[in-house]
Amino acid sequence: MIESKITSEGQTTLPKAVMEALGVEAGDRIRYIIHEGEVRTRPVLLIDRLYGAIQYDGPPITLDDMDRAISGAVGQH
Repeated sequence: MIESKITSEGQTTLPKAVMEALGVEAGDRIRYIIHEGEVRTRPVLLIDRLYGAIQYDGPPITLDDMDRAISGAVGQH
């Protein structure tokens, strides 16, 4: 169990283990989700942090290829 103290301003410092578990670092944002008496914390993922997360080693894909793939997926529903 990990604890932290809440200041009179309602602020707290996230312990290092919590930051590591969330995959956040100083300056990042987190989101609080309140549901049925529990509070869950999630990192706010910014698009620039996602760059390079998915690797593609195949041949280049054109915009026409993407349009055809999207049209095919939409037509299946």
